[in-house]
Amino acid sequence: MDDVFVRKDDIAIAVKRELNEAMTTYGYDIINTLVTDIDPDIQVKNAMNRINAAEREKTAAMFESEAQRIRIVAKAQAEAESKKLQGQGIADQRREIAKGLVESVDQLNKVGINSQEASALIVVTQHYDTLQAIGADANSNLILLPNSPQAGSNMLNDMVASFAASNQIGEQLKKGKKVNKNENTGSTELG
Repeated sequence: MDDVFVRKDDIAIAVKRELNEAMTTYGYDIINTLVTDIDPDIQVKNAMNRINAAEREKTAAMFESEAQRIRIVAKAQAEAESKKLQGQGIADQRREIAKGLVESVDQLNKVGINSQEASALIVVTQHYDTLQAIGADANSNLILLPNSPQAGSNMLNDMVASFAASNQIGEQLKKGKKVNKNENTGSTELG
C-alpha cells in the first residue's frame, strides 16, 4: 500500500494512457489525469494503521533500550571512577599515615626512645584510639578486641618479639643460612 502512495504519479500516467486509447475512438483526447486521493478498503486502512503503530512501538522500544544501555554504561563508568578515586584516596591516606609514623618515630628517637619501642608505643596508642572510636559510635558493630589491663603490654611484647624474630631471620638470610619452618609447631628454625 505504501508503494501505491509513492507511485501515484506512475499510476496517473498509466490511467491517462489507457483512458486516452479508449476515448480517442469517441473523439476525446485526455490531456492529463490526476490521482489526488487513494482510498483503500476499511480493512486495509486498519491493517496499515496497525502496521504503522507496530513500527512506531518497535522504534520506541529500540530507543528506550538504547537509553537504558546508555544509563547502565554511564552508571558503571561512574562507579568505576568512584572506586578509582576511592583507591587513590586510601593510598594517599596510607602514605600520609606512613609519613606521620616516620615523623613520630623520629620525634620519639630524639627523646631517647628507640625505633622498636616507638613502633610498639604507636601500635598501642592506635589500639586505644580504635577502642575509643568504636565506643563513640552508637551504630558500631560488635568487634572483639583484647581489652584487659595487660592487653597493651601483651601487644607490645608480641610486637617486640615479632620485630626481633624478623630481624634475626633477615640477618640469617643475609649470611646465606637456610630458614626452616616447622609445620607442626609453627616455629622457625635457622640452620
